[in-house]
Amino acid sequence: MSEPEPTLRHKTIAIPESRQQDVLAELLIRRGASVLRCPLIAIKDSPETDAVQQWMEAMIAGNFDDFIILTGEGLRRLDSFAERLDCQQDWHRALAGVRKIVRGPKPVRELRKLQLHADLAGAAPTSDGIMESLKDADLTGRRIAVQLYGSNPNKKLINFLRDKGAEVSTVAPYIYASESEQQQVVTLIHQLAGGGIDALLFTSQPQYKRLATVAKKEGLEMLLTAGLEVTVVGAIGPVMADYLRQAGVRVDFMPEGSFFMKPFVTALGVLLADH
Repeated sequence: MSEPEPTLRHKTIAIPESRQQDVLAELLIRRGASVLRCPLIAIKDSPETDAVQQWMEAMIAGNFDDFIILTGEGLRRLDSFAERLDCQQDWHRALAGVRKIVRGPKPVRELRKLQLHADLAGAAPTSDGIMESLKDADLTGRRIAVQLYGSNPNKKLINFLRDKGAEVSTVAPYIYASESEQQQVVTLIHQLAGGGIDALLFTSQPQYKRLATVAKKEGLEMLLTAGLEVTVVGAIGPVMADYLRQAGVRVDFMPEGSFFMKPFVTALGVLLADH
């Protein structure tokens, strides 16, 4: 008979947000743990997935002549969205077929990763720079897609394009964390320092980066350091573990050989059982 899985009863485990957060939470709860979900992502996918999907379908259908890309982050998020929709090849084909207008160097770098190039750049890496580059262009009847940054509607740029006769469609593939979410991060730091968390599990580098950034902004760096010293810290794999160690964070465990959620939770159970 196989040995029973180590229990996590009476343990409080903090898990940052991720696309697999629900899977990880369920595995922990099944072992008896209390799970604390932490908003440790500064930038996240837009919750308006239907709107993003409709925009993506319009792009793939060839409904746009121009695509204004304001941020590299936005292009990355759209590419990931296309991958989840299983239409990445069609999305890349559509992207190749439109005139690509970029705000600055970051979208250019993201386009290069897709073996594509920008057709026009802003005179400066700002929305005003894009307007400057397009001020003499005839946009009458042009169908222009605009990738927004965050939830900023960028009315100045949109009104400029419409005043020049363009039909404009916008897409907002990501949002920024709110002030209330930042306060939750502050609360987490205090809980860590107070010994109220048994383990903190990291699955991506932006999670720790967000934690450290909030600590610095709020003057809580020493408190965070103290909290991490008294909390078991787990990393999903060697890349995450190396990142934490380079940041001066002790890594107590990671799964052996298979870097997935179930072995991650099993490794945690074994470690805490030994404790």
